[in-house]
Amino acid sequence: MKKIILAVCLSSIACHAISFENKITASKLKQNWNATNHYYTQLIQSTNSAQPRLAELSMLMTMLPKGGDIHHHYSGSIYAETYLDWVGQHGFCVYRESDAANKLEKFKVESRPAQIAAASKICLSADAIRKDVNFYRELISAWSVQDYEHQVHAQPAPDQHFFNTFGYFSGISKYSTNQGLQILKQQAKAENQQYLETMLKSAPVTDHPELASKIDSLHSLSSQSEMQQAFSQYADFLANDTMAQTKIRDFIKELNADAAGIDDAEFTLRFQTYVSRNSAPSKVFSGLYAAFAASHLNPLIVGVNIVGPEHGVVALRDYTLHMQMFAFLKQRFPQVRLAMHAGELKLGLVAPEHLQHHISGAVQIAGAERIGHGVGIMHERQADQLLAELKRRKVAVEINLSSNAFILGLQAQAHPVTLYLRHQVPIVISSDDAAVSRNNLSHEYFLFTSRYQPSYAVLKQTVYNSIHYSFLNPSEKTQQLRQLDQRFMQFEAAAAKLAASAKPQ
Repeated sequence: MKKIILAVCLSSIACHAISFENKITASKLKQNWNATNHYYTQLIQSTNSAQPRLAELSMLMTMLPKGGDIHHHYSGSIYAETYLDWVGQHGFCVYRESDAANKLEKFKVESRPAQIAAASKICLSADAIRKDVNFYRELISAWSVQDYEHQVHAQPAPDQHFFNTFGYFSGISKYSTNQGLQILKQQAKAENQQYLETMLKSAPVTDHPELASKIDSLHSLSSQSEMQQAFSQYADFLANDTMAQTKIRDFIKELNADAAGIDDAEFTLRFQTYVSRNSAPSKVFSGLYAAFAASHLNPLIVGVNIVGPEHGVVALRDYTLHMQMFAFLKQRFPQVRLAMHAGELKLGLVAPEHLQHHISGAVQIAGAERIGHGVGIMHERQADQLLAELKRRKVAVEINLSSNAFILGLQAQAHPVTLYLRHQVPIVISSDDAAVSRNNLSHEYFLFTSRYQPSYAVLKQTVYNSIHYSFLNPSEKTQQLRQLDQRFMQFEAAAAKLAASAKPQ
């Protein structure tokens, strides 16, 4: 059947050529867009009424093409139930109580054969856990945020509870990574998502005690010359050390194996690698060097990040030092792309001075192209000028509504998402740690639309931003954007039919 090419320019999104069957006319496309816009507008406006149509809005957001999820942590996105399945498959166990004398922690996975045998009385198999209804429920609640807000019980602070989950299932999360990625792929495709940019594994570290001590003696107020000298010496060592280079090559091989068989015509996977910001400075630098080098060598590793609680003692102490490390390594590896967890803070969580420079430091010193969270923007020094700079530089902010609400208590109008929109700073909607938060990317879009009621044009632009601001190369972006055009054409046709069939009560 003959095909024609039409340019679709039905919102603020840049036009992309779309090839489709000639039975669909430009007039019909515009009609579908208008019907979708009208239906969506009715749904979001109903959230202010006595009879909000939230179920309909949730269904529409599930149908919505998602583009990509580009702020995504692998280990926090595998559901606890899957991890428990893997515990059983590998013959591991989970501690049902703590033993301080032997440094054994309740809810933590045990993978060491000798310890499994020695602690059999307090370390339960997956089958035993499933038979113990009470402990099973406790375990799911400990490995996620389930039940946290719905029960009155002794509990740690929300941020501590959230970050504790990773330590509990760390003993199993590194296993079956290809299988885990296949699961995440199927979940993504089920909610109409086509691209995933996930943080799967941290980069390897190579130690050199003498050079490490020089970096460990640095701090955020050290002179530029002191930093540059220590960084240069360690970087030169890592560039020429056989062990360090072998670790980097092995790391790349691991990620290639993890990604095997994932990409297909409808779904694309890429990785960011990262380091922990709460480690010793020399360890951070060594890991960052490996991360930059691996990203430079392997197109599957599209970016570098830094993770961990930003309000940790070490993270706060070394924040500017870390930004200088990024700046130094960016000079050595100029093609490497940078996303940065920055501004995941609120007033009262840290002393006020720490709220004034984290986002600006990530952009102005480290050269970050995307900011993860960025919810502390209103407390930054000269925030008005920073917002203008983010807009000018086209630095996208990765919005994670669920985790920001749980960890920091920032929700509704206290969240700065509308501040970014009003100042025309590009945003993307992302899931962060969907399994820990017990939701998915569709729910994040539901929160975005039901709380902040963006126009359909803004919503659609936000979806397209997830591809525009991804770290894919230009040809890959073009392909992804064309696929997204097709998905929206199909979505708007379906939404138009849905709107026509929805009868008022």
